[in-house]
Amino acid sequence: MKFPTSLRPRPLRSSISLCVIGLMGLAIDSHLSADVTMPAIFGDHMVLQRDITANVWGWATPGEAVTVTAGQDHATATAGKDGKWMVKLAKLAASSKPIEITVAGKNRIIIHDVLVGDVWICSGQSNMELGSKAVMSTDEFNKAGNPQIRLFSVPKYIAPAPARDITTAPQGFPLLGTWQVCTPDTLSKTGEWSGFPAVGYYFGSEIQKYTQQPVGLIGTCWGGTRINCWTSLQTLQSVPAMASMAAGAAKFRDQYKELEDHYLNVEVPKWKADVEKWQQDNKAVIDKYNEDYKAWEEANKAAKAERKPGPPRPRAPIGPKEPRDPVHNNQTSAALFNGMIAPLIPFGIKGAVWYQGESNADNPAFYKIALPALINDWRTQWGQGNFPFMIVQLPNFGNPKPEPSESYWAGTREAQANALTVTDTGLAVTIDLAAGGNLHPGDKLDVGYRLALAAERVAYGQQNVVSSGPVYKSFKVEGNKVRITFDNLGGGLVLGNPPEHFFTNQRKTAPAVPSELKGFAIAGADHKFVWANATIDGNSVVVSSDSVANPVAVRYAWADNPVCDLYNKEGLPAMPFRTDDFPPGK
Repeated sequence: MKFPTSLRPRPLRSSISLCVIGLMGLAIDSHLSADVTMPAIFGDHMVLQRDITANVWGWATPGEAVTVTAGQDHATATAGKDGKWMVKLAKLAASSKPIEITVAGKNRIIIHDVLVGDVWICSGQSNMELGSKAVMSTDEFNKAGNPQIRLFSVPKYIAPAPARDITTAPQGFPLLGTWQVCTPDTLSKTGEWSGFPAVGYYFGSEIQKYTQQPVGLIGTCWGGTRINCWTSLQTLQSVPAMASMAAGAAKFRDQYKELEDHYLNVEVPKWKADVEKWQQDNKAVIDKYNEDYKAWEEANKAAKAERKPGPPRPRAPIGPKEPRDPVHNNQTSAALFNGMIAPLIPFGIKGAVWYQGESNADNPAFYKIALPALINDWRTQWGQGNFPFMIVQLPNFGNPKPEPSESYWAGTREAQANALTVTDTGLAVTIDLAAGGNLHPGDKLDVGYRLALAAERVAYGQQNVVSSGPVYKSFKVEGNKVRITFDNLGGGLVLGNPPEHFFTNQRKTAPAVPSELKGFAIAGADHKFVWANATIDGNSVVVSSDSVANPVAVRYAWADNPVCDLYNKEGLPAMPFRTDDFPPGK
């Protein structure tokens, strides 16, 4: 009997279905008398971070002496009781000339084709995960190789406690978890969603072009995930707003084996038995559905051939609901930090790029707390000081609203901008880059470019670079008008359009530059916002409305998908802002 795909029992995910705690214990025991081994982040074609005392580590027999040689430098360590050893290499200058790293104990490991440059972590959810092949033209993709850029993709991994190494590559993606020289082929195969993260690649390309030095990119991302999943248990426990999440993460850690055993040995067998009985009891219904489905496929194929609308698809009968999987849930707090960040620590890095927030856009007040907490968490865990942390501000999303209204997405963008109060952070404004308010905008080139501009200032000390568009500075009431001033003026305020690539990515021609500013709203003491007239006056914008005689607040681009046409002459959009702090609906 043919069974609809939607009703078939889902196979367990082999790459994450084993008991992680048990595996961690077995791995440590196995190294009590073992050859020298190293985590996956050390491998052929890797990039070592320049200008720092880089950490190199692994495992060996307790008490075994291990010597690490990198170029002309060497260091020695002794494996501890748990078998772990670590050395710190002397600072290495950037070099595009490959060196070898030799690790010698009872056995010898040689790592070939190692470059010395800047290593960047690229993390977040789906807009970071979206691969290069999905957004590039064929011509652009075929020219994407650069031997000075090296790629490393961390396989998806849910862990109840910090894992000492990444998991193995999933079936069909053998290049994950290995360093690869950037070529069109490797770019297409170092990620589960159309290749290596496009934002990371474009950012890395700009950084490599700017520094003229090697760049290593480590992609560690998972679509649809929330910020608390990427935060360590220690930090969750230290932030009152995250107390319930910390409790959930601790419970997951402590009860992992029990939860997995119950799921695999009780819930799944019961569900399979229920499905089998349901199939037997509903054989006639299922058989009829299969017949209807086959007829629909043939009719739909014929309609397509005639370029006509197809018939409605038959509705599948609904069987027993699959049990919730409590141990392979990527929404579990701290679980992705444990499985996809902790194994990378304390590998030497230049900084991190973060594109996340869509899944937390329902609670901007929480995100205002959570993002600085994550930044400080990672910095503390790495023990490498305040490394640069670059943030992608959420783009426009969804359908435009005809009137000014409250917006959780706007609130989340404000929370992301607030993270700039944390030292050594940068922000890429992308409010103009989502065609049609698409949740997954195709223009990742300009996201990477704007991130790189921010990094030039924050990470590389280039204070003269115009790294962002206009940023709200001050508010002054002048009669029935409001004058708004800005920082980051660059060459001055102008009306503008999204960048050229935004349109070529859609195979469209850029429209004429707008003739009037839109996207500004103004309110009086009643806090009711209306669309405003706005004009550029030198280095400020004057905002007014005939219906608001005594203005008290102005907002710009404050919507899920706002109109936004204020730029500086460098072509960078003004950051969305509000001059008020009114609670939603008040």
